[in-house]
Amino acid sequence: MAEEKKVTKDRGRWFREMRSELKKVVWPTPQKVARNTGTVILYSLLFGACIWIFDGVAAMFIKTLLSLFAA
Repeated sequence: MAEEKKVTKDRGRWFREMRSELKKVVWPTPQKVARNTGTVILYSLLFGACIWIFDGVAAMFIKTLLSLFAA
């Protein structure tokens, strides 16, 4: 019984502390979120394109090697 009461008090304290910490957070503006989202999408597309190009070149290289040495 005493342990259950202690757990409840600890849980209540945890929620109070969490709420206190969340009040300290500086949340970004919607414009900043949109700009950061756009940046992430752009870089993801660029990185994906680089991987796609590298994969195509590597596949062409391997096919060339196989055709040269295959009898």
